[in-house]
Amino acid sequence: MSKVKALRADLVTFSADPFLKEPAECLQFIPDAIVVIKDGVIADLGPSSELLKRLPDGIVPEHYSDAIISAGFIDTHVHYPQTEMIGAYGEQLLEWLNTYTFVAEQNFASVEHAERIAKVFLRELLRAGTTTAVVYCTVHPQSVDAFFGESSRFNTRMIAGKVLMDRNAPEALLDTAQRGYDESAALIQRWHNQGRQHYCITPRFAPTSTEAQLEVCGALAGEHPDAFIQTHLCENKDEIKWVLELFPERKSYLDVYAHAGLVRDRSVFGHGIHLTEADFCTCHQTGAALAHCPTSNFFLGSGLFRLFDAKNPKRPVRVGLGTDLGAGTSFSQLQSLNEAYKVAQMNQTKLNAIQAYYLATRGSAEALCLEDRIGTVAKGYEADLVILDKKATPLLAVRSEFCKDIVEQLFVLMILGDDRVIKATYVAGEKVYSREGAAGTFTYPE
Repeated sequence: MSKVKALRADLVTFSADPFLKEPAECLQFIPDAIVVIKDGVIADLGPSSELLKRLPDGIVPEHYSDAIISAGFIDTHVHYPQTEMIGAYGEQLLEWLNTYTFVAEQNFASVEHAERIAKVFLRELLRAGTTTAVVYCTVHPQSVDAFFGESSRFNTRMIAGKVLMDRNAPEALLDTAQRGYDESAALIQRWHNQGRQHYCITPRFAPTSTEAQLEVCGALAGEHPDAFIQTHLCENKDEIKWVLELFPERKSYLDVYAHAGLVRDRSVFGHGIHLTEADFCTCHQTGAALAHCPTSNFFLGSGLFRLFDAKNPKRPVRVGLGTDLGAGTSFSQLQSLNEAYKVAQMNQTKLNAIQAYYLATRGSAEALCLEDRIGTVAKGYEADLVILDKKATPLLAVRSEFCKDIVEQLFVLMILGDDRVIKATYVAGEKVYSREGAAGTFTYPE
């Protein structure tokens, strides 16, 4: 028997890329809208004055006053094992990895620990209104099983994979090229395209993989062309120098990955702060995506991502938004947008609210080649939705009174907002998170 429900609030979504077209033409805003959901998919939507006339008998919309329906946020770069060490003090990238990250990740040899952190992590994503993420696990296969197991219970569309590292890391976190291949292949068989789960081939970054290991990652990519690929790229100047020392025959950091067959559509490279024009051209030509992680880049002092250079209309690169926990400082993509605005300002550019929310929704879906399923509120799309509360805090309640239009309202929410703005999160049409209760309420879909 079909399950039908309806939601009512203002609605925002995007029809095109506002970095390439006039932003106002890309925004779709319907005040007092109704979204009808049937079997987890958006079946109808429009102004309530029209939709109320054609709702199925007995369907009463759940009405969210002073709120906005948006596509769920998408996080294109995040490390779930680093949940336990978010906010670790005082280092830049390479020192931070050795001091904090590699220590924390050794805990994931324990199945019980992995399962515990996966539960915390998924709930924090949903509390922040994030319904899809591209997730790094650890070198341990059980860390992947724990993550996908919990994601399956919530029915979230998630992309994740086992990290591969065969050098320059603690012994307890090293695999080999062959073991990395075998374990990844088994995990692909077990999880890829099972329900709403997708597998991501995940060499951590070039310095922790030998050329042989990168080659087996490329072999996996060739054998599974619809799998995803994720790694790090040009985050830190010392990192780039190290990569060029380790791979002297390669002409650039990105060329290390290209030589291994890892630069293509469905490839997501975290950071990309210090890319050259040639690198941007390579990403444009291959369809590879960059994950802009502003809270992390500020926290580690890595630099300023040149978003508007990446999105140059002459050779636009796919760009998504990432939190990069635990160097990133918030699960909330509203906070990511807050910092992205500041990065743009420091680069002498201006990120407007339409561009920002596009980046967190449809833009990130396009970066992942999933723009036909998620990231947009339209008929036929999966009903991964978030309810944004315009009056979530006393300050927002007052400030929202003075917003002259929806664009100003969205900007105010991203500058003053965080997870408190998220009134509810829907996954495939099921309410999995409600802000009600002291710590919020989480519910597995039936």
